[in-house]
Amino acid sequence: QLQASGGGLVQAGDSLRLSCAASGLTFSSVTMAWFRQTPGKEREFVAAISWRSGYTNYADSVKGRFTISRDSVKNTVALQMNSLKPEDTAVYYCAARLYSTSYFTSQYPYWGQGTLVTVSS
Repeated sequence: QLQASGGGLVQAGDSLRLSCAASGLTFSSVTMAWFRQTPGKEREFVAAISWRSGYTNYADSVKGRFTISRDSVKNTVALQMNSLKPEDTAVYYCAARLYSTSYFTSQYPYWGQGTLVTVSS
């Protein structure tokens, strides 16, 4: 199970931290990721982290502003979002898959319920 939290309404330039609590997974073999979706658009990849190695991947649109991290004690994954822009407004989903990173939603069998992030200009 994945449970996302931390969304809210912020102004452009502000920061926000999302969290995803995970359970029931074989964490040593898991890649955790964040995706986002706006109305009328496909869900898009934001960032991912290998639980075992800590290796990270980011979409070009968020590089240098967002940071994904994991807490192996609490079994949580966080997405620290800085310098937020109105175009970052979306429902953010955490997801998990076994083994390597993928940028495609169809490759992730486990999903959280989504948390809304709204960035006002």
